[in-house]
Amino acid sequence: MTGRLSVPLSVLDLCPVPTGESSGEALRRSVDLARHAERWGYTRYWVAEHHSVPGIASSAPAVLAGQIASATSAIRVGSGGVMLPNHAPLTVAEQFGTLEAMHPGRIDLGIGRAPGTDRVTARALRRHPDGIPARDFADQLAELRAYFTGQSARDSSPRQVRAIPAEGNEPAVWLLGSTGYSAELAGLLGLPFAFAYHFSAANVRPALTLYRKVFRPSARLAEPYCLISVSVVCAEDDGTAGWLHGSARLSSLRLRAGRPSTLPSPEEAAQRQYSAAEQAVIAEATASHVVGDPETVTESLERLVTDTVADEVMVTTSTFAHADRLASYELLARATADRISTGSPGEQGGISPACPRFLDSS
Repeated sequence: MTGRLSVPLSVLDLCPVPTGESSGEALRRSVDLARHAERWGYTRYWVAEHHSVPGIASSAPAVLAGQIASATSAIRVGSGGVMLPNHAPLTVAEQFGTLEAMHPGRIDLGIGRAPGTDRVTARALRRHPDGIPARDFADQLAELRAYFTGQSARDSSPRQVRAIPAEGNEPAVWLLGSTGYSAELAGLLGLPFAFAYHFSAANVRPALTLYRKVFRPSARLAEPYCLISVSVVCAEDDGTAGWLHGSARLSSLRLRAGRPSTLPSPEEAAQRQYSAAEQAVIAEATASHVVGDPETVTESLERLVTDTVADEVMVTTSTFAHADRLASYELLARATADRISTGSPGEQGGISPACPRFLDSS
C-alpha cells in the first residue's frame, strides 16, 4: 500500500502496564518496541513522565531514555516530557547532559510544566503546598538551559554552581504543552514545540497558530517546528482495531472516574456493560483517537496534518498485548513508507536530518 503521510513519524511511549503484568515487564517491552521502531524508520522515541498511575510505568524518563538509547543506535531518544516543576533544574541538566554526552546528537529534552499526576502526588513530588504548575516556569527553564552552557543562572558562594556533565552537552530542548502558554514561550525562545493532541485536541489550532505568530529564530532553530502527539490503534482491519481499542476506552473511563487501573484486556472491555453516561464520557475522552486499518489511519493522520500544518506526527499506542502494539506501529510505518525523509536518524550531528529546518548545534 502506498502511503500518503507527508511528514516524519515518531513514537511517544507511555509504557502501558497490562493487567496481570509487572512494571518491569512493561519497561522491558518499551525497550523492545524502541528497537523495532528504529528498524521501521521512526524519527524519534520519547517516553513520558507520569506518576501514581497503575497502568503507566514511565515515571523516570531519564532512566528509561538511557536504557532505550543504549539499546538502539540511530533513532533520537528523549522525554515527552520531563515535568520541570517536579525537579530541580540542576538535576535535569545533569541527567540529560549525561545522556547527551554518552549518546551525542541523539537526545531530545522535552520539557513540560504540568504535574503529570494528581494534586496529592504533585505535592509529594514538588514539596509545595498546592502542587500546581510553578509560576516561575520560565525562570526554571532559563536556569536549566544555562547549565548546559556553563553560565548557570544561580550562584552559590564561594563558587558558581555547575552541572559538569551538562556543560557543552546540551540536548535538543523542546517545549511541550496543550495550551497557549507553552506554545507562546516556545515561539519566543525559538524552540520546537510539541502539542499534546492525544489528550487536549480542542486547543491545537489556536496554540500552533500562536506559536508560529510569535516565533523568533534562535541559534538552534531557524523556522517554527511543531509536532502533534496522537493516540493511534492500527490493525489489519477496522473491526480488529476497534476491538483492540476497547482497552484504551475502558482505561479512559476509569481514569476520568478517578479510579485509574492497569490496562484492561479487550475481552474485559467488551464484557462490561456501559451506561449512557459512561458511553458519553468514553466518547469525549477518546474523540481524538485514530483507530482503524492502515488506510483509515493514514488518511486520518494526513487530514490532521493538513488541518494543523504540523511538521511531524508522534504516535502513542496502548494495547493490551505487546504483539498488537508492535503490529500497530509496523503497519503504520509500512503504510507510510514514502513519507518525507532525507536519511536515517543519526546520520548527521545535531537534530535528526528528517527535520531539515533545525540548525546544527555544533
